[in-house]
Amino acid sequence: MPNVTRPLSRHLLPLAFATVVAALPAGAQTAAQHIAMGDSLHAAMNPAAALKHYEAAIAADPKNYDALNRASRDAVDVGEFEGNKDTREALFAKGEQYARRALEVDAQGAEGHFQLARALGRRALTLGPRDRVKYATEVRQHALDALKADPKHPGALHVMGMWNAEVMRLNGPTRWIAKNILGGQVFGSASWGNAVKYMEQAVAVEPARISHHIDLAEIYRDTDDKARAREEFQKVLSLPATDYNDRFYKERAAKDMNKGE
Repeated sequence: MPNVTRPLSRHLLPLAFATVVAALPAGAQTAAQHIAMGDSLHAAMNPAAALKHYEAAIAADPKNYDALNRASRDAVDVGEFEGNKDTREALFAKGEQYARRALEVDAQGAEGHFQLARALGRRALTLGPRDRVKYATEVRQHALDALKADPKHPGALHVMGMWNAEVMRLNGPTRWIAKNILGGQVFGSASWGNAVKYMEQAVAVEPARISHHIDLAEIYRDTDDKARAREEFQKVLSLPATDYNDRFYKERAAKDMNKGE
């Protein structure tokens, strides 16, 4: 029989590459090599390990825009479902710090604005309704700045969808206080219609990304569009996991589907 070599799976390939590069002496690894290794580990859904390499790349090249953005992304990824409150807040703060540094390198970069909006948004969701107002204006502005640089940036579209949804989820008195007393005038621009519009656009740009579908499903649910909510929850369950937190989104979708039965 012919000697047929089977190709490595898409998760084993990144790990194989990372193993080869990791064998190099620490001093011999350039920022680019650390970024490549981080990318491989991120693709293998190991953001905690990837973050270490992005941070090593930043240590080697403190103004590396790609490394700063990727470090911000993976710090927030790891923090999102971290059970320890202090660790979670530290990871979100780290994500914010790296994104701000990325914007110091390129003030117009869509990715830097998006990562900062995302880090701030995740941090805000851990706070009480009134404290979220402190972050709301900045989250919205950075998401809009990202869309100004790249009108089809799926992450920024997602942030804007969630921004509108989270404002609308505040109860009426809290929203009024935020708008009229706490300086959150931009809250007046929020609507469920905008939440749906932005999130549907994110799904259209990245139809295979589970995070878009889970948040769109919950927006449909909260606007009492049960049929479309169920359709989106089903997509979450049927799509293959490609990101570290997809397993948690699938669990959330399953619970929501069961509640509707």
